[in-house]
Amino acid sequence: MLRSVIISGPPAIGKTTIAKGLGNEFGLKYLSGGDVLKEMAKDQGFETDRDDFWDTQEGMNFLNIRKKNPEFDKQVDEKLKKIFLTENVIITSYTLPWLVKDGIKIWLAGSRKDSAKRMTMRDDISMDDALEIVKKRFDENKTLYHKLYGFNFGEDLSVFNAVINTDNLGPEQVLEQAKNAVKNYYDSKTTTKS
Repeated sequence: MLRSVIISGPPAIGKTTIAKGLGNEFGLKYLSGGDVLKEMAKDQGFETDRDDFWDTQEGMNFLNIRKKNPEFDKQVDEKLKKIFLTENVIITSYTLPWLVKDGIKIWLAGSRKDSAKRMTMRDDISMDDALEIVKKRFDENKTLYHKLYGFNFGEDLSVFNAVINTDNLGPEQVLEQAKNAVKNYYDSKTTTKS
């Protein structure tokens, strides 16, 4: 049986950390939807080498280009769908949970304040700047994905098998909950193909 996992949630919620931890636990290849999109930004002449590219002015500029040309996101999503449906993989993606039926989908929930706190530590920026970036990225992505696909990012969580609130939890605690969600999901599917 194909074993695939999608991790989604708002910006700076800890998706990459949890996805990599699950990849190690279950022997799944890790792939970031954002990394695939960064490859396309690089092809457009953007400097994408920084881990925090999406939180920089360059990242925001590319977000503005994406708003005008939805083909970028559609191409990324088509690539991710093919990989997700044919390989044992764990993918972080804003859109994929709404675009595929198979696998387990986990939403990492949490306050903007906690996301901004993570961003201040990760990117060495002020709390005010982090809060502004988290809000802008969330709002812009929500608008973009509603226009592209018609779903309400961050509101309609009905497609998810598990929702984990990350507020006041360390990464190890969130990872433990995510591991349990994956085990429970695939244990229940051992006799049927998802």
